Amino acid sequence: MLQKLVFTFLTIMVLGACDRDRTSADLILRNAVIYTADSGFTIYTAMAIQNGKIMGVGDDKFILENYSSDSVIDLQGQAVFPGFIDAHCHFYGYANMKRFADLSKASSYNNMLEIIQEHNNLYPDLWIVGRGWDQNKWPVKVFPDNEELNKLFPENPVVLVRVDGHAVLVNEAAIILSGLTPDSISDAKMAILNNGKFTGVFLESYADYFRNLVPAPEGDQLTDLLLKAADDCHEAGLTMVADAGLDAEIIDHIDDLQDDSKLKMAIYAMLNPTEENINRFVKSGIVVKPKLSIRSIKFYADGALGSRGACLLDPYTDQPGNYGILTMSADELGRYCVIAYDNGYQINTHAIGDSAVRMVLNVYSNYLLPDNDLRWRIEHAQIVHPDDFNLFGEFKIVPSIQATHATSDMRWAGNRLGKERIKNAYAYRKLMLQNGWIPNGTDFPIEGISPIHTFYATISRKDHKGYPSKGFQKENALTREEALRSVTIWAAKSCFEENRRGSLEPGKNADFVILDRDIMVIPEREIPLAKVMRTYIDGEAVYIQN
Repeated sequence: MLQKLVFTFLTIMVLGACDRDRTSADLILRNAVIYTADSGFTIYTAMAIQNGKIMGVGDDKFILENYSSDSVIDLQGQAVFPGFIDAHCHFYGYANMKRFADLSKASSYNNMLEIIQEHNNLYPDLWIVGRGWDQNKWPVKVFPDNEELNKLFPENPVVLVRVDGHAVLVNEAAIILSGLTPDSISDAKMAILNNGKFTGVFLESYADYFRNLVPAPEGDQLTDLLLKAADDCHEAGLTMVADAGLDAEIIDHIDDLQDDSKLKMAIYAMLNPTEENINRFVKSGIVVKPKLSIRSIKFYADGALGSRGACLLDPYTDQPGNYGILTMSADELGRYCVIAYDNGYQINTHAIGDSAVRMVLNVYSNYLLPDNDLRWRIEHAQIVHPDDFNLFGEFKIVPSIQATHATSDMRWAGNRLGKERIKNAYAYRKLMLQNGWIPNGTDFPIEGISPIHTFYATISRKDHKGYPSKGFQKENALTREEALRSVTIWAAKSCFEENRRGSLEPGKNADFVILDRDIMVIPEREIPLAKVMRTYIDGEAVYIQN
């Protein structure tokens, strides 16, 4: 009896000592497939988390021998990934769009009018606004006019934003409120006229002008919209987004929500080049907070391919004589480059057409040394002249891509560009090879919000229906490892966040996603079916599938 008591006592002592030797953790994951996205692309089965940080990763035996926790989750072989990061989107724009009619499903102009009428009946307002129409999806693939719109809404101003945000269709009431006349248009390419009268279609800066006439959300309404948008992001597995173009008042609101722990999403804020933003932020230096970074300026060098605003070196194949629109000069961009360079800010310039891409590359190269680490970016870089690819690598210029643009545009892009020029469009592998890495995003709300769909488009070059069967220009697909890096660690690197986000390594933020299937090994066709089971930010579950 005495021997039994002594044995029991010694066992308790040993177990107690073992437990004291282990480090306490808030959460342990075990029996998982954990893709760390570290430099060696290491795969582990277990991870320990404490105070929002990753304490350790390894096999089950190592983690359970070195860490203890009251919360241990057996994932039964489920796949864990670093929290997905969207390197280029419009988070505020997506939030704001929740107020408006969704025109993305409009199958024709008449169908779009029906959607607008139904939305206005449900949510009557002075301003009637919608976004998402794309004439390339309609039987008649031309810009509409506002004749029917004027009949339906003779008094209320109507602003209907094209899917790319670079064109609008407005009614006569909105035009009257704007004060614009055909004689006042400084660039004839930015307003479509018929017999000297506005048709209602405006592009680029004039499209922005009409969009800015629509009253912006404020206060509690803005808070509600931003938090709902964040919920959508978390459900998709996003833990950080780079918002491509924000003004000070929106940044302030985001900052307040993050400080109050209401907005969990990390935001990389690209500044609109307003005088207020330049004076208040840029000239005061970079801002890096736990969930908010302000260290870049966003510019537009041209428009979009779908609305023929992308600036090309040679005319559009389906519209001879039209070269697109260069929305800023090299001299203007150069002046901002000096300001950014002097204050340590990143420059991120939208450039889609090969003429705009060349202009931006040439301007950047005037300021960048070959071995720089400033990470100045070209957003989209959709069409690049064959002679210009090497400049990305030579001056360490980062091409920021959105893989679903390729699969959304592929049915009509060849008509715009012709058989030869299309070969150097959406050339993501060729662009990736210039620097050995490439960030990826969605440009939502222009494309869907899902990073899983981005991953699928990146590796397959197909739409969700599996078209085309051999992939669109499949030579420019990335591997699964490259695709995962493009929406995790490489996306983080493009925002100078790689030291705290983008991979699952000790000391980094515990931002991770658990999926219902392993997108790294399942058949390609099953990838779009993958669902997010849980999303964690700083070790806290921000989304759990019901």
